Amino acid sequence: MTDTLIAPPVQRLFGIPIAAVTLPEATELVHDAIAHGRHLHIGVVNAAKLVNMRRQPALHAAVVACDVIFADGMAVVWASRLLGVPLPERVAGIDLMEAMLARGNDLGWRVYCLGAAPEVLRAAVAALAAKYPGIDFVGAHHGYFADADEPALVAEIAALRPHVLLVGITSPRKEVFLARWQDTLGVQVCHGVGGSFDVAAGKARRAPVLWQRAGIEWLYRVIQEPRRMWRRYLVTNTWFMQMVAAALVRRALRRPERNWGGA
Repeated sequence: MTDTLIAPPVQRLFGIPIAAVTLPEATELVHDAIAHGRHLHIGVVNAAKLVNMRRQPALHAAVVACDVIFADGMAVVWASRLLGVPLPERVAGIDLMEAMLARGNDLGWRVYCLGAAPEVLRAAVAALAAKYPGIDFVGAHHGYFADADEPALVAEIAALRPHVLLVGITSPRKEVFLARWQDTLGVQVCHGVGGSFDVAAGKARRAPVLWQRAGIEWLYRVIQEPRRMWRRYLVTNTWFMQMVAAALVRRALRRPERNWGGA
């Protein structure tokens, strides 16, 4: 590491410092970190994660420990504007991943992919390597590993010295894994990409752009996997609306935001 990371402007939403940046600005932060040998641990939050952070202290601690947090969800952007702490736009994890790979394609960045099922990961890496031939995909490992396997896996990643680690495992395991091992991994940029490997592999389809802009990408996921997703989004979306309503009341009464998660 050479210099201290220059912090982007932030807005505090539900007590969480979220970077008030656009996707191109987020990509520049990544480029700057790699170019100057800095460490950048990226966190992303959507409505569901903000809800779960209130119920899961370990998830809250792992997210707020990130060097930068982006708004991965239009609901978060809309809530920020309603509450008078406006964010300029959504910085979706998958969009940032693609922007990072496009930038690194001309610079020979080394990338390690961690997550998804073995066959999905193989297909995703093959598709990404074909799309970004200038990227050196130095290694990959599926996301179905035991806690006891983590030290050996971390040692493997550290030995390969990737510029970027893309992690496609579920929350809160993804966040807790990165918080636990970020100092040992020695990777300059760590980015949790959620289900992006499924999309890259063609296993899942991303919502059309109009659905994304309308903030109903979650509904598209429910339509694709109704049995697995409907209850999750029904609960978290309801809780998120209650969080926003309560924050609006506190704002009207000029009461401070409660400090959640012990942070």
